[in-house]
Amino acid sequence: MMHDVIFESDTPGGWAFDVALLLTIICSIVVVALETLPGYTRGGLLYGLEWILTILFTIEYVARLVCARHPWRYAFSFWGVIDLLSILPTYAGVFFADSKAHSFVILRSIRLLRAFRVLKLWRMMDDADELSQAIWKARHKIIVFLIVVLVAVTVSGTLMYFIEHDLPMMLADDPDLVPPSKFSSIPQSMYWAIVTMTTVGYGDIVPQTTIGKFISATLILLGYSLIIVPSGFVTAELTSSTRTAADPDAPRCPRCTSDGHRKEAVYCDRCGERL
Repeated sequence: MMHDVIFESDTPGGWAFDVALLLTIICSIVVVALETLPGYTRGGLLYGLEWILTILFTIEYVARLVCARHPWRYAFSFWGVIDLLSILPTYAGVFFADSKAHSFVILRSIRLLRAFRVLKLWRMMDDADELSQAIWKARHKIIVFLIVVLVAVTVSGTLMYFIEHDLPMMLADDPDLVPPSKFSSIPQSMYWAIVTMTTVGYGDIVPQTTIGKFISATLILLGYSLIIVPSGFVTAELTSSTRTAADPDAPRCPRCTSDGHRKEAVYCDRCGERL
């Protein structure tokens, strides 16, 4: 019974447990964020609330260990490590709080690991497995796409370094009088290419030459055309998996008369009527 409540979400008790856990995680992330505000000192309402949340997460972690069919396998699994990381930083504060002055800086860094609690939300997303499978099936296309982007970034970054940094010095009568370029290295130019291709445009590095501006405009247009490619791959795989999962012989819904339900469906995915 307790196993179904903690590890299953298709029961009333499991649904209530997931909702309570969701609210607790969101509350914890808010507390972590508020603790980084200027002027915050340890103690008070936030400190007490953090300990209450930590105790609740500790109870949840122990309960999962007790109810798991293979406790050690759960403890060393991805979710087990995430659950452990969500409670360890607060307990670590007890041992480092009275150390040397620089230990407090280390403590604050360790306590930031509590942000890992947000990863616990992923466990409660029913469609996460379907999305991850679609990404995995499209991995070869995505890898090819990333290679194309990497080639474009490398070529454009190297070209911009030559045009904005080397070429003005080569054409100038006195290279010492040439103002320093922000394209100071190829890695710096590749950073500019990534920012430009993703159409973010921080504006910290801007081309000054006419040729450089032309390359920049071309890269922006290329970024607009490439940014929709990976989403198309994943969408195609999701559509394909949905069609594969649907059973053409499944009965129509007696209430809304919809068809094409999944093979393992017990209830209609539109109105909730039992098939």
